[in-house]
Amino acid sequence: MDSFELNKIIGALLGVVFVIFSVSIMSDALFHSPAPATPGYAIAVPEDDGAEGAGEEPVEESVLPLLAEADPSAGESIFKRCQACHTVEEGGPNKVGPNLWNVVNRPIAGHEGFSYSAALQEFSQGGEVVWDYEHLDHFLKDPKGLVPGTAMSYAGLKNVEDRANLIAYLRNQATEPAPLPEVSGEDETAAEGAESEAAPAEEASEPAEKAAEEAPAPEEIEEGDGGAPDTTASPASSAN
Repeated sequence: MDSFELNKIIGALLGVVFVIFSVSIMSDALFHSPAPATPGYAIAVPEDDGAEGAGEEPVEESVLPLLAEADPSAGESIFKRCQACHTVEEGGPNKVGPNLWNVVNRPIAGHEGFSYSAALQEFSQGGEVVWDYEHLDHFLKDPKGLVPGTAMSYAGLKNVEDRANLIAYLRNQATEPAPLPEVSGEDETAAEGAESEAAPAEEASEPAEKAAEEAPAPEEIEEGDGGAPDTTASPASSAN
């Protein structure tokens, strides 16, 4: 390659570099947007709250600390919603749901003469699992959450005080009421917090409770495979 050809190549490269450099300068001049001297709007974002909130889980309220002072008469009013599906007197017949006499600490799916669903029978582990206070509480709150696959269509009794009152009433429907559960200090603290939060809403809830008592019976909680399909669920049918 002679010197003339080499000079042409070098000249071409220099020309390309010059064009690129010129375009860069022109772009900066045309599209440059200087930052304002004073920001117009600033958003303060807490650094710790998001990290702490992401790992927190809602605390589940338990009836155990409330049972000692629960009101069985209030529970009896709640149970009226369940009478279309359950009896509670000693020797009472089974309906769409089983008789609930002496249900506390009774083996799950163990009431004689009632046909239980396969899901509830499996959950009972052959009668080894009983309707203690915790199982009653969880089943009343969310039947399908405790026993996946159950035929129960009842959504659950969400108010912890209502569940405590209802369980207190069912506890009294027995020859000898089952002993109340022992409550730890943490449970007592949680119960006090729940009561303090619920107190301001008591007056506002009275009209709704009165309307609920006058309404037709909702639907049963514990179901059976035999008989009519479980289309009516009630909070009291936590039992077996």
